[in-house]
Amino acid sequence: VATRASRDQRCISSNPGQPGPAVYLSVATRASGGGNSQAPAQQLTARTDRASPILRQFCGNAWPKKPHLLTTVWPTHPPPAVKQRGATLHQKAATDTMPRELTRNPVQKIWIPYKEERPALPSQSCIPPLTNSPTVIVMVGLPARGKTYIAKKLTRYLNWIGAPTKVFNVGEYRREAVKWYRSYDFFRHDNEDAMKIRKQCALAALRDVKSYLSEEGGQIAVFDATNTTRDRREMILNFAEENGWKVFFVESVCDDPSIVAANIMDVKVSSPDYLDCNRADAMEDFLKRIECYKATYQPLDPDHYDKDLSFIKVINVGRRFLVNRVLDHIQSKIVYYLMNIHVHPRTIYLCRHGESDYNLKGRIGGDSGLSYRGKKFSSALRTFLEEQNIKDLKVWTSQLKRTIQTAEVLDGQYEQWKALNEIDAGVCEDMTYEEIKERHPEEYTLREQDKYYYRYPTGESYQDLVQRLEPVIMELERQGDVLVICHQAVMRCLLAYFLDKSADELPYLKCPLHTVLKLTPFAYGCKVESIFLNVEAVNTHRDRPEDVGRKGANPLMRRNSVTPLASPEPNKKPRMEGPDDRLASSSSSLATALCLASDGSAPLPGQVSRLFCIVVSFAAAAAAACVGSLA
Repeated sequence: VATRASRDQRCISSNPGQPGPAVYLSVATRASGGGNSQAPAQQLTARTDRASPILRQFCGNAWPKKPHLLTTVWPTHPPPAVKQRGATLHQKAATDTMPRELTRNPVQKIWIPYKEERPALPSQSCIPPLTNSPTVIVMVGLPARGKTYIAKKLTRYLNWIGAPTKVFNVGEYRREAVKWYRSYDFFRHDNEDAMKIRKQCALAALRDVKSYLSEEGGQIAVFDATNTTRDRREMILNFAEENGWKVFFVESVCDDPSIVAANIMDVKVSSPDYLDCNRADAMEDFLKRIECYKATYQPLDPDHYDKDLSFIKVINVGRRFLVNRVLDHIQSKIVYYLMNIHVHPRTIYLCRHGESDYNLKGRIGGDSGLSYRGKKFSSALRTFLEEQNIKDLKVWTSQLKRTIQTAEVLDGQYEQWKALNEIDAGVCEDMTYEEIKERHPEEYTLREQDKYYYRYPTGESYQDLVQRLEPVIMELERQGDVLVICHQAVMRCLLAYFLDKSADELPYLKCPLHTVLKLTPFAYGCKVESIFLNVEAVNTHRDRPEDVGRKGANPLMRRNSVTPLASPEPNKKPRMEGPDDRLASSSSSLATALCLASDGSAPLPGQVSRLFCIVVSFAAAAAAACVGSLA
């Protein structure tokens, strides 16, 4: 530790443009005095404390009462310009022989200006200290503006990409508290009893949000309510700040009477509030309910009051957007998604390619052509589309031969997507499941245990496939009528998005050959119609194994087949203290790898690469130990 810097090293520097002095302490990894380069961390910490009187001697009256020392660390040595007292000739010789890139690393200093003896920190107290802290999405807007539609659709998307998300609709809490809805008078701002009930319902929903994010493993909670006043939004912000959560507001603004009226007729008049009411009376009561909210509505103000909040304004169902202060990856995902969806009626057709030669042989992957029955299905698909009489239908295929041959029979153009290619089976491509079980029994068992997260060696998992298909989903949300000719795994992923299926259900969705699935999105879901085109085909579906739900205490696990969050080792490994420990650990790893390589089984490509990395790591550790002993 460079606690004995020469007097020509200035310990106080002025930073142009910053108020007040700034103090820093330069620290190197070598200890000054005694020449001991491997002193324990406790001794180095104790020696660092002796820098304070030395710096006080240099700085005099400029030394602050409560200094915040900034630490600057060199990787191995201080730069040549910094001379240390007590350095021996042997140490100097060792330093001169080190590579230039190790001795000429620039010293990085971070200046912390002082103002009234306190550091001037950014005024972002509402931002939690953790980057991956949970997020609360708060809906804002008048009734019948599509808030619940956005909340449900956004939740479906976030769950599909792997972010656990749940909607908390305050209206459902209100219906549980007040069993019978009478009229719009309940929503008048001067109805004090009703206002107390509505606030208690909001607090009850927030308590459930806390339970979901803190105890149930949730990552994102959608707080679906009007939240039209600043007091209500301030209450939510304070609650989130107390728990260390991020908050992102989504405000839906609509001043088009025709859109509002259509939303009321499609969704609101059939809600539980109007079960025993005719549509005309329900429409009239709901319009009066909107007027009650307008009396106290305070929109988000991006220029003054709410300029420091993170939010997006969706104006007139996506005609315009206003985005303010997006802070992280999840918020950018939310903005990206909301800017691609629309509410226009449309139909999406999903089907697999016609039966292929590999389907008949029971082989997976590959790029085989269509069988005789597969070509017959192509003709039947053309007839089906002609009967549907769809104008401006877009046809998408993968870049594999079997989907292209299926689409070539259709009238019109088709577009090829590489993202629609079948899941990559890696070393198991072109094999039957019996061959996989015989040649790679461990891989076969791993996939049976967790089909969604399992990744083929040098291939993909269903989780990887979902990430690859995200641009396809975005484009499907933007388009009108589309026919997607794809593959079994790809079709399962697309179907799971529209039907809101979990990762556990996704790999076992039935997507038979020569069958068209007609998807019709509506307000809060998607209608599915299965249409078989009367062309027989082989069955390629494999049911979930019966013993999947009864895993042992230590199921087979390959580290690169799951996400880091699902790692079976939740605790970090202890850091090794010296070269001797690293050498011993590397020797043990090398011996283990050599034993595994000599057991007579054929290693997979990933295993060979890991063995090579272990050997290289062993050599590097041995070299580091030699350098340490010379020093």
